[in-house]
Amino acid sequence: MFSALCSGTLIVVDGREVEQFERDGYVAVRGAVAPDVVAACRDAIWEALARQGVTRDPGTWNRPVVRVPCPEGGPFEAAGTSPALWSAYDTLLGPGRWAPRRGVGGSVPVRFPSEEFPGDVGWHIEGSYAVGGEYWANVRSRARGLLALFLFSDVGEDDAPTRMAIGSHLAMPRILAAAGEDGMSGDESMSQVRPSVLCRTVVHATGRAGDVFLCHPFIVHTATWPHRGATPRMMAQPAVYVADGFAIDGSDPSPVARAIVAGLNTER
Repeated sequence: MFSALCSGTLIVVDGREVEQFERDGYVAVRGAVAPDVVAACRDAIWEALARQGVTRDPGTWNRPVVRVPCPEGGPFEAAGTSPALWSAYDTLLGPGRWAPRRGVGGSVPVRFPSEEFPGDVGWHIEGSYAVGGEYWANVRSRARGLLALFLFSDVGEDDAPTRMAIGSHLAMPRILAAAGEDGMSGDESMSQVRPSVLCRTVVHATGRAGDVFLCHPFIVHTATWPHRGATPRMMAQPAVYVADGFAIDGSDPSPVARAIVAGLNTER
């Protein structure tokens, strides 16, 4: 079944979008997950929230953010095995090098309408592997091929969308390369980012439920606040796993690797 879904006959990310991904650090796959599947995923997320005392009654929305592990099985299997997404993974990572999973994975930070500071806002890149209780990354992006942002609810500008600094993924390779194969923690890498990187044009991960943003593993991004919309924002943010990372000697043809090499060869 995996091979059938990854057969390569469905082309979702075209050449123009590949160029955008390498230049800007992300591409949006609109309508990647079917509406009925997304609705069932939302129901399951509400069930998980109920175990923490949060229901559809706005009277229970007394925290700005509540995190739940992304449920497994059922509609999440359908979402995670979307043929559109698997085709996009093939394009951005290369067929056969990413690890399929029967679900979405990661956690779901559910953000509720609130002016209260949520406490988890700050520019960062995602780590890929654990070292001493922290998540680290190295220049080959060991263990992470992509950051995927699954929108399980409609997300507008007022709904505390994730904010991404366009082109920031090109600033990270030189920083990470200095740490060699071992890599460094996210805090250490961000401490070396020039302030100008965070002054770049930004884009917000907004769209309809079922849209999925596929991001370069080194894109600098942050949660936002306040949430001034009317409904909770539900979004999963799993990694797409690539065990050995990427070659950075120019021999790796994947768009992710090409962007890393471009960053290594460009003063940022």
